Amino acid sequence: MPRQNTPPSDHPEIVLQQIKQLALNIAIARKRRGESQAQWAMRLGVSQPTMARIERGDPSVAMASYVMCIWLINPRSSLAELIAPQNDHGALEKEIARVRSKRSPGKQSNAYAVSADNAPPEERLPNQTGPAISPLEKMLSTQAGPTFTSTHPGIAALLNKSGSKET
Repeated sequence: MPRQNTPPSDHPEIVLQQIKQLALNIAIARKRRGESQAQWAMRLGVSQPTMARIERGDPSVAMASYVMCIWLINPRSSLAELIAPQNDHGALEKEIARVRSKRSPGKQSNAYAVSADNAPPEERLPNQTGPAISPLEKMLSTQAGPTFTSTHPGIAALLNKSGSKET
């Protein structure tokens, strides 16, 4: 099967800028340690010219080489953590919007309902005698819900909105 590479000119500019910043940080870390490109290339298992391409921010260098550089700089860091499901703010925003859109004014959605007999009182809305709802739906349904904090200000703002409909 032929190899299909996306030419760098087709990458969004923000992606190219991120790679350039990563490259700059890699070069700074290597220099601060007083090590040569050849030393790092040997540790990475790549050629010295490839190490130079990494430090220039060449997007055609294998991702594994960049990840290995990150590991050499900080073995405890986790690149995968950046996009772990709990940090996927875009998906969370869509899930919240989906729950809000399922509700109609004056009615509670039972999409996440469980038997009211088995649900603890804290999972029911005030004065609710019907089925319990999920904590997410409860938060969206109350006018003065709990206050949330997040490392992403947009998520905190979205979660701290009252139960009003999105426009």
